[in-house]
Amino acid sequence: MTALPDVRSSRWTALAALLTTSVLLTACGSSTAGSGSGSGRARSGGTLTFAVGSDAGCVDPQQVASNDTIYSVRQIVDSLTDQDPRTGKIVPWLAKSWDISSDATTFTFHLRSGVTFSDGSGLTAQVVKDNFDAVPKLGALGTLAEGYLSGVRSTTVVDPLTVRVAFRKPNAQFLQATSTHSLGIESSASVRRTPQQKCSAGVVGSGPFTLQRYVQNQSITLSRRSGYAWGSSLWSKKGEAYLDRLVFKVVPEAGVRTGSLQSGQVDAIGSVGRADEAALGGGRVTLQRRANPGVVFGLGFNNARPLLKDARVRRAIVFGIDRQQIADTVFPTGTRAATSILAHTTPDYTGLGPDLAFDAAKAKSLLDEAGWKSAGDGIRTKDGRRLSLTVDWFPNAATNQPALELVQQQLKAIGVAVTLKQLQVTRFAPTLQSGDYDAAWGNGTRADPDILRSSFSTGLANFYRVPAGDLDTALSAQATTTAPAEREQLVARAEQLIVRNAYYAPVVELQTQLGVSKRVHDLDFDASSRIQLHDTWIG
Repeated sequence: MTALPDVRSSRWTALAALLTTSVLLTACGSSTAGSGSGSGRARSGGTLTFAVGSDAGCVDPQQVASNDTIYSVRQIVDSLTDQDPRTGKIVPWLAKSWDISSDATTFTFHLRSGVTFSDGSGLTAQVVKDNFDAVPKLGALGTLAEGYLSGVRSTTVVDPLTVRVAFRKPNAQFLQATSTHSLGIESSASVRRTPQQKCSAGVVGSGPFTLQRYVQNQSITLSRRSGYAWGSSLWSKKGEAYLDRLVFKVVPEAGVRTGSLQSGQVDAIGSVGRADEAALGGGRVTLQRRANPGVVFGLGFNNARPLLKDARVRRAIVFGIDRQQIADTVFPTGTRAATSILAHTTPDYTGLGPDLAFDAAKAKSLLDEAGWKSAGDGIRTKDGRRLSLTVDWFPNAATNQPALELVQQQLKAIGVAVTLKQLQVTRFAPTLQSGDYDAAWGNGTRADPDILRSSFSTGLANFYRVPAGDLDTALSAQATTTAPAEREQLVARAEQLIVRNAYYAPVVELQTQLGVSKRVHDLDFDASSRIQLHDTWIG
């Protein structure tokens, strides 16, 4: 068995450099670090009220992919490992140590003793096995977790506190996957529930907070876990969390969220857009921001649709979008226009800016070549059919609708009619799974490039109906390659294939921006630009 640093040292060094250069600061007291001001002593007690824009309709961390809900449910479960947001290093949490075989096919985790779930049951190797064995049965909402465990041969209980996970092929991404909320460990009783039961009633975790009440589309309320004593090695406070309660209120209107924070009705808000930055800059609020690693915001094409099977049409749409204008007009200060399918903070990111440069003339030329002719109303036609597509989206961020309205205007200028179709958050994943859509607006956050395999491999969910081919080869190879330089080349190849074949139209990098009252201290981002609230206190 080889030690962990030998497997990934150079890769994490590169990630550390990326994360260091990604820190973005703005005026008005903005920060990427923990919130709060002054040097008061941390104290226990109090309720943190956090306003978010949407509810995913599910409170099972293993099934939730929407940031607004991840903020809350992440606090319920612990993971085997954690990932340092500053260096990318994987560090202990529920697992105090681990061994990785030299070919990265076998991962052996040595669990901490004394860990319990909120129902009183203990953490054992059997519980971890129960979790990993059940993940493939989660269904449509569990595709992230399922992707992380794809190719698993067996999960074996070595002894009560040692569990071994073996894969059929080398699996370079798995250790990082164990740090995500999607593989957060739930009690065996929760694992035995159906996915639907876990979504509606919640799960029992070992985390620093427990689910007290869930009212769909209204609120999620959590209570501090008494006796908690096994936090991540990254956390500064040992033992129980500071806060007594966490209340996440669903407030769809961005202006109402902003007003609630200004008035003190809530302590923090998510999805702060550019239009609200000035209103929150009066000194009572800190704007915290961090660029999300993973797949950038963009239009995910259904590549099986007759219209979108033509690569010239897809490429024309890519060239017809002015990304910089959208980033500068709609998104928070400091947001970057996409320069690849991956955000620049993702390990093994490759810049492909020239392939994504706005070029309306080239877009029009491609449509001419594909036989789409200009018509009187400006929308092109071919064989009596208008060049139109519908973009599905859901309101989990204030920037979604204005960004898409600007995309709509830009594409109209090259002769493409775009209809915007708003979906409930709960309908988004099933819609992608069904294939009944033209294009979908979204992104995917993960601090590992294997998120490309989760999103585009024809052997997994393949939401975008990408045809089998060279991309599959590159995606499969990067997942089984342990040599950092070789994996970087394979990821770069996958990025090039996705961008140059226009399977997806990258638009902007997602930058998480929160508004946080200055009475709130140490509200921190994790490696995926979500939040960690164990160390947070109010004073």
